[in-house]
Amino acid sequence: MKGVSPSKTMTMKSFAKLADREAGLRKLEQIAAGNLHNTLRLLKHCMYNDIQVYRLTSKLIPLATHQDLADWNPFAALTDSFREVGDYAKEHKMRLSFHPDHFTVLSTPRPEVLESSVRDLQYHVSMLEAMGLDCRAKNNIHIGGAYGDKLAAGERFAEAVRNLPEVFKRRLTLENDDKTFDAVETLEMCERLGLPMVLDIHHQWVNNQGEAPAELWPRVLRTWDSDYAQADSPADRPLPPKIHASSPKSETDRRSHADGVEAGPLLDFLRRIAPGTDAVDVMLEAKLKDGALFALMDELGKYSGDGVEVLDKASVRILP
Repeated sequence: MKGVSPSKTMTMKSFAKLADREAGLRKLEQIAAGNLHNTLRLLKHCMYNDIQVYRLTSKLIPLATHQDLADWNPFAALTDSFREVGDYAKEHKMRLSFHPDHFTVLSTPRPEVLESSVRDLQYHVSMLEAMGLDCRAKNNIHIGGAYGDKLAAGERFAEAVRNLPEVFKRRLTLENDDKTFDAVETLEMCERLGLPMVLDIHHQWVNNQGEAPAELWPRVLRTWDSDYAQADSPADRPLPPKIHASSPKSETDRRSHADGVEAGPLLDFLRRIAPGTDAVDVMLEAKLKDGALFALMDELGKYSGDGVEVLDKASVRILP
């Protein structure tokens, strides 16, 4: 949706130049309110196009986790704006999530980086709580860097997760990355910690141990039955497992995301996992965003006589 940004910001350099600090904080809150208003507009755009899965930007509140503004609590001024977004998502049964950026690293050997990472998770949890969303709204993270010793890094990550508040853990999912912790290693960590796994099939393609992604699916699927995977109440609708799908930018740059998503590899994976899988959320990672989805749906529609049933503008059923 062009011209609607939920990520408008102000740099700390610009903020520091302001003579009136309180006026500067109010300006940050105004920017955040605008970001939340645009988020609501984007959710409405999604619903118009039958899109029920949406990744929120971490940049809703500018400078929210900056140490120089640690005494600032922006949530009181943004209560209504956050609630409006959450109420709309709940009314339309949308599944929202965050993907905290690469600065959130729980495998770090540096205490100050770990402290900052936990602070960033707190920020994301607070936003989801301000929206009134239950623990089906997740924060998806990677295990992080290896720092020259992957085994030690994995142990630090596991210890850091164990030490997190319970509400943080109930909102976590882990995703395999394209360089360090592959799908097998991430799956083993999920099984160890009881966390659901988001399988990125593009990352798995460029970083694997020789396995096909569908071979891991039965184990990945079981991670979504864990206590940390579902809602606060057993009576609430279960959360479908989620995967990430993207296509390589080029033959020489296989890790970067292309503008769109090729139908063939995704459809092959979905066909392989269809038996025994009731539903799966597919998060597309592509430069064209919703344009990539619309193009993909057009491509999938060409398989309508070959085991694919198009249900609406953003959903398909894979037939046996």
